Amino acid sequence: MNIMDFNMKKLAADAGTFLSRAVQFTEEKLGQAEKTELDAHLENLLSKAECTKQWTEKIMKQTEVLLQPNPNARIEELFYEKLDRKAPSRMNNPELLGQYMIDAGNEFGPGTAYGNALIKCGETQKQIGTADRELIQTSAINFLTPLRNFIEGDYKTITKERKLLQNKRLDLDAAKTRLKKAKVAEARAASEQEVRITQSEFDRQAEITRLLLEGISSTHAHHLRCLNDFVEAQMTYYAQCYKYMLDLQKQLGSFPSTFLSNNNQSSSAPVHSVSTPSVLASASASLPSISNSVVTSGISELKSSSGSRKARVLYDYDAANSSELSLLADEVITVYSIPGMDSDWLMGERGNQKGKVPITYLELLN
Repeated sequence: MNIMDFNMKKLAADAGTFLSRAVQFTEEKLGQAEKTELDAHLENLLSKAECTKQWTEKIMKQTEVLLQPNPNARIEELFYEKLDRKAPSRMNNPELLGQYMIDAGNEFGPGTAYGNALIKCGETQKQIGTADRELIQTSAINFLTPLRNFIEGDYKTITKERKLLQNKRLDLDAAKTRLKKAKVAEARAASEQEVRITQSEFDRQAEITRLLLEGISSTHAHHLRCLNDFVEAQMTYYAQCYKYMLDLQKQLGSFPSTFLSNNNQSSSAPVHSVSTPSVLASASASLPSISNSVVTSGISELKSSSGSRKARVLYDYDAANSSELSLLADEVITVYSIPGMDSDWLMGERGNQKGKVPITYLELLN
């Protein structure tokens, strides 16, 4: 019974305090009551904390978007994180693209130029996908987690103490208002005692809040170190991607590729790989000069004469139409030029078969 009485009295006291604060707050908003202002230093610290919180949230959310553009995937990851379970492993976009390329290359035939190139590109995309996973994991641990810990930990504590400070201020100002209204000496003495107590509690809470807010400078220093870690992780990621693509470019440069041109150009003119050393050496040259730069002096002599030469086929080539000759790597054919022929082509003969062949697939023999 005594416990029930105590609880009832406590509830009544809490209700009275809440009502007193509500009245004081309302009168302040209406301009009917005075308000104790915080000192300028504390106000600046509160403003700095609020600014830090807002920008930290924005940076954190946008970093999450950068690392995982798919909103559904982010929601799924958050769901499993709340359940304290590991999300199922799935291929990311580069890995998925890489797998499609590899499957297509195997379907077209690893022995063909296009199929081989697709497989090489697919393997590189998978390497980029792995680097992407490493970037996400490193950034989550070294950058996102500290930012989230501040929002969900330190700033929540600051918010709690700030709210408590606001309540202590309302209690103090309400006590001051009652003191002004007190007419009887006994009531005035009680009000003065209440003001002294509430002033002491307010000053103590202001000091606690100030100490917490001054820790924001340390938070900035910590976030700066985390930012450096994030930049280093990005630097490593982009350096890996550059290396992978450079290696891929060199591999693709080891054999020419023939593509169908657009509708405004002849489909028989081959477009050569832009990764060959001769092209890199003359990157500022136009496409026709690039084609001419790969023509050896031997081929130039062959085109200017009416004779023929033996040539070894460097790569497989599938004829695009009946005027061309299909080629097999390492076979030896006879080649010669005829008047009016495109500079990128020669006539090739294999027994009774003959047709146009691209010069970039050939190596003239002595």
